[in-house]
Amino acid sequence: MTRFTLATLGMVALLIAAMTLGGAWPVLALAGITVGVFALDRIALLSAPDRPAQEGADGDALSVVLGIAHFPLLYAGTAQIATDGPVAGRVALFVALSLFLGQVSNSNAHMLIHRAGRWHRRLGVAVYSSLLFGHHVSAHLRVHHKYVATARDPNSAPLGQSFYGFAPRAWIGSFQMGLRADNALRARGGKHGAHPYMTYFAGAALSLLIAARIAGGAGLCALLGLCVYAQTQLLLSDYVQHYGLRRRATGTGRLEPVGPRHSWNTPHGASSALMLNAPRHSDHHAHPLRPYPDLALDRGGMPMLPHALPVMAVIALLPPAWRRMMDARAQSWQRRSAPPAGAPGHIAPTCGDDTAP
Repeated sequence: MTRFTLATLGMVALLIAAMTLGGAWPVLALAGITVGVFALDRIALLSAPDRPAQEGADGDALSVVLGIAHFPLLYAGTAQIATDGPVAGRVALFVALSLFLGQVSNSNAHMLIHRAGRWHRRLGVAVYSSLLFGHHVSAHLRVHHKYVATARDPNSAPLGQSFYGFAPRAWIGSFQMGLRADNALRARGGKHGAHPYMTYFAGAALSLLIAARIAGGAGLCALLGLCVYAQTQLLLSDYVQHYGLRRRATGTGRLEPVGPRHSWNTPHGASSALMLNAPRHSDHHAHPLRPYPDLALDRGGMPMLPHALPVMAVIALLPPAWRRMMDARAQSWQRRSAPPAGAPGHIAPTCGDDTAP
C-alpha cells in the first residue's frame, strides 16, 4: 500500500501547495503529474510484482481519504482558476488539477463503485456526479462490464475508429444505455427509491451551484472546463484499454466470456500506483470486486501496451500515429485468440459488428 499512498497523496500535497502558496507551485504540480510520473515509470526497480501477494490489503482507507479530498480540491481549484491571478499559474493549475481528476479521482471513484459497502459506493457516485458524469456509474456497472469488447458496449472502440469518433459515441451511448439498464432493473423490481439518474442530476446541479456561489459565472466556466477535461481523460482511458479487442462468437452463436485478452494493460509502476492499478485492466474485468492492490498481470497472456497508459492517451489524440502503433498489435491478439479453422468455436473473420449476446 505504501506506493499507492505516496503516489496519490503526494499529488494531493502538490495540488494543495499550488493552491495555497502559488508562485512556482502550480508548475511543479503540473511537472509532477506529467514529467515526474513519466520519469519514474522508466525506473524498473519501482515496478510492483506482476502477481502481488494476497495480504488482505483492500485499500479502502486510502480510497475514502482520496474520495473525501476530491471535493475541497475540486472547488478550491475552481475558485483559484476563476480568480484574476497570474495567467500562467492558473493555466498550470487547471491542467494539473484536470489530470488529477481524470487519472486519480476517476480511478478511485471507479474502485469505490465496485466495493461492497454502501457508503463506499455512494462516495464514488458523489465523486462522479460532482464531475457531471454520474451516469458513468450505471453505464459502467450495468453495460460496460456486461458487454465489454463487443459492439453493444459504446465504451469499447472497434479497430480503426479514432478517439474523435469514439468519444461522442461513448458519452451519448453510455448515457442512453445506462438509463435503459436502470429502467429495466427497476421494472423488474430490482431497485427501489429514487431513480439513479435523478441522483446524478441532483449531484451535478449541486456541483454547479457550489461553483457559482464560490466564483459566479467564472466559477461555472472553470468547473465546466475541469469536468470536460476530466471526462476526456476517462474516455481516453476506455478507448486505450479496449481498442480493437473483440470477443468472438462460440459454436452456439453466443459470445465467449470476458477473458484476459479483452483489455490492454501496462506494467509501469508509478502511473499504476497513481491510478490505483487501473492499468491492470484485464484482471479487473475478470475479478471486478478484487481490491486494487491485488490486481495481477500476466505479460504473456494479456495484451500489453507499448507505453504507460498516460503516454498512450496522448498518442491516441494523434490518430495516424495511434493506428500505426496499435492496429497491428490488436490484429495480432485477435489472431492469437482465434480457434483453429474448423474447430467448434471457429468463426469466419468479418468486418461487421460482433454478434450481440
